[in-house]
Amino acid sequence: MSRVQLALRVPDLAAAIAFYTKLFGTGPAKLRDGYANFAIAEPPLKLVLIEGDTGEDTRMDHLGVEVETADAVHAATARLSEAGLATAEENDTTCCYALQDKVWVHGPGREPWEVYVVKADADTSAKQPGSACCAEAGQPVGADLCC
Repeated sequence: MSRVQLALRVPDLAAAIAFYTKLFGTGPAKLRDGYANFAIAEPPLKLVLIEGDTGEDTRMDHLGVEVETADAVHAATARLSEAGLATAEENDTTCCYALQDKVWVHGPGREPWEVYVVKADADTSAKQPGSACCAEAGQPVGADLCC
């Protein structure tokens, strides 16, 4: 099973959690300091909330496709590269409270997409040096990549 991920940077995490719990009829699957994610069964969606700056508007942080295996990430990397897209791979990276393998690409509007697999849970959201994961507020994800 694959599912689309939508990561939003929100100014009030508690209010966003309350709203999305009501909207989708389920609470967060993971809740950490400044972070929550919802694994929504219907429609299949991984909704990620990342705490932003107080007073800023909610904005899209990045998009993703969660897959079941590292092999699926590697197959996506090959397919995207063969299609002429600039890719950036991150293997065994810690991001968003999980150990992951992933590949990043950008859409024509510079929107960042990741294809990723969660390999294990992690106690930290700290990103690895050079990772495009969870960019700081106001910083585009994977800004060093070109389309």
